[in-house]
Amino acid sequence: MNDCAAQPSAFGAWWLAIRPKTLTVAVVPVVLGHALAWAQAGSLHWPVALVALLAALLIQIGTNLHNDVADFERGADPPERLGPPRATAMGWLPAAAVRRGAWVAFALAFNFGIYLAYQGGWPIVAIGLASLLAGWAYTGGSRPIAYTPLGELFVLLFFGLAAVGGSYYLQNLSISPTALLAGAMLGLFAAAVITVNNARDRETDSRVGKRTLAVVLGRRATAWIYGAEMLLPFALLPWLAALAGRGWSMALPLLALPPALLLLKRFRGALAGPVFNELLARTARLQFIFGILLSLALVV
Repeated sequence: MNDCAAQPSAFGAWWLAIRPKTLTVAVVPVVLGHALAWAQAGSLHWPVALVALLAALLIQIGTNLHNDVADFERGADPPERLGPPRATAMGWLPAAAVRRGAWVAFALAFNFGIYLAYQGGWPIVAIGLASLLAGWAYTGGSRPIAYTPLGELFVLLFFGLAAVGGSYYLQNLSISPTALLAGAMLGLFAAAVITVNNARDRETDSRVGKRTLAVVLGRRATAWIYGAEMLLPFALLPWLAALAGRGWSMALPLLALPPALLLLKRFRGALAGPVFNELLARTARLQFIFGILLSLALVV
């Protein structure tokens, strides 16, 4: 129960509010997109890569902070919620301060985006503005994305296709089917993170009017969706190898398959409760591991 959580320091409260365990979901698509560009071009513009990484991190931090305060104001973080304690709901940080923190993060990301737009032109402007808007719209506005069955699709698009494809474009000023496929594969893992989150919160979400995919489809169908999100990236590896012109090195991400199968088994057998917090963290970690292994497979 969240009401038993100990009061953290001010720094600790802000650290919890930015949800550090989720930040890898924003980092690894940028790494993968630049790794693919490096593998195909033989060189890398490192300042662009670094700024893109910082911008992605700031958008994710802004999204998490905005989610923290928006869910509190909508009553979506009740005391009986099973997830980790939220800084605003627990009274550790004032809502106004968390909201300002979100806008500061978005503003910094926008400033970094100006440099990226100078390097990449109007396609990067479009991707950057859409990402900023989506970060706000995920829990903002009259009909937030997180309150609909579209959360997984949103994550697949922005933490997969847009992040990997945009990172690749920044280096080569072109897009390729290889980058889009790699983005879809990584985006599926990111969607799996949202699926675990929504499966954990299905009961409380239903009571506060959040119509997530887990609420709409129920526990059994959600388990099948999680299985597809976790296993389809592995099934797509041969296709990616063919598009990228790579050989047996593309088998490297298969090292992540055994833990993926273990997580799927645990998801199917887990009862509703805090066990899903561990599943969520491990799913995010698996996405990071798969992305790093895939990046290594492309550059070795």
